[in-house]
Amino acid sequence: MTLPAPSERAFVPFVSVANMMALIHEIGLERMLVELSDAIEADFKRWELFDKTPRVAAHSPDGVIELMPTSDGTHYAFKYVNGHPKNTRDGLQTVQAFGLLADVDTGYPVLLSEMTVLTALRTAATSAMVAKHLAPKGATVMAMIGNGAQSEFQCLAFKAVCGVETVRLYDIDAAATAKAVRNLEGSGLKVVACTSPEEAVEGAQIITTCTADKQYATILTDNMVGAGVHVNAIGGDCPGKTELHRDILLRSDIFVEYPPQTRIEGEIQALPEDHPVTELWQVIRGEAPGRTDARQITLFDSVGFATEDFSALRYVREALARHAMYDQLDMLADPDDPRDLFGMVQRARP
Repeated sequence: MTLPAPSERAFVPFVSVANMMALIHEIGLERMLVELSDAIEADFKRWELFDKTPRVAAHSPDGVIELMPTSDGTHYAFKYVNGHPKNTRDGLQTVQAFGLLADVDTGYPVLLSEMTVLTALRTAATSAMVAKHLAPKGATVMAMIGNGAQSEFQCLAFKAVCGVETVRLYDIDAAATAKAVRNLEGSGLKVVACTSPEEAVEGAQIITTCTADKQYATILTDNMVGAGVHVNAIGGDCPGKTELHRDILLRSDIFVEYPPQTRIEGEIQALPEDHPVTELWQVIRGEAPGRTDARQITLFDSVGFATEDFSALRYVREALARHAMYDQLDMLADPDDPRDLFGMVQRARP
């Protein structure tokens, strides 16, 4: 199977969850994380080409539903994603997502994909890509605080991209930690299950926080973050939700994807609007310093941004040309005469 030709535009390649899992195993999980990391970094290097806006959010007491759009002038992409921490109590995922990539010249979709699994991959790939620029040189130990759906992807991305060898796991739910330990067995990582966040951060040069509760929380207290550490704060992702004590922010050099969005949803919502932050694209392009000192505390205040989803969808579409893990979805009206939509409907009468 090959991707539809322009003359077959009535059909859109659709990557289902089953397709995505098959694609991961065909490419190899760690290789896919490395390649996604490279694709995301490449798009950050052309930052000025992208339309940028904070995501469009519909908040409720139980969670949030968001649209994340962007375009580089050639392709347009959006992702629909929710975040409902209470869902796990009902046996549901906290996050579900799907995304679409379209041709700007025609407006026609060229890919529709599940993005629940893909978002976990792109989030992990982004974390590891950023850590290449900000983490202490030669870092091999990471604390993973929050052992839910994204934790294993994070651990394997840091292994594949950054050379992390040991992960120290903690979750308030011991069953989540036990799950992550089982899933990482045979990964090549040394996995240490911890009974407290303080134990988890012992000896860690990188600390990743990934918790889901919609509240102002203090997952890391100030005394838990020593000099020279890189903090990868990926769990705080909506107004009224944070993970870090404010004093950690005041001691850190803070790096963000898109300040107008991060100031609404990230850890820095606890700081004044004029508190200085550095945009990642500037570091990646060598226009601003990243880590400059062995004792410096670097903080990636990650909320996820639309360009990362764009990169992931672009990567998947290119991969489908080599690995036919998709279905053809009949989702576009295609009358013989573009002006005769009514006639097409009439001719389909049983």
